[in-house]
Amino acid sequence: MKARVNDGCISCGACVATCPEVFRFNDDGIAEAYTDVAPEYESTATEARDDCPVSVIDIDE
Repeated sequence: MKARVNDGCISCGACVATCPEVFRFNDDGIAEAYTDVAPEYESTATEARDDCPVSVIDIDE
């Protein structure tokens, strides 16, 4: 499973707080997915996508 944060991130930190194993802030303060989603983090990565207030997270299963 792969996750990606698209253009339009508002740096709210919801994804980073929900699933720090997959998401982090880059040097510009924008969230990014920095690793493939391991099976044990699939549910929290999906939760982060679903809770994103601007819907900029895509997950390829």
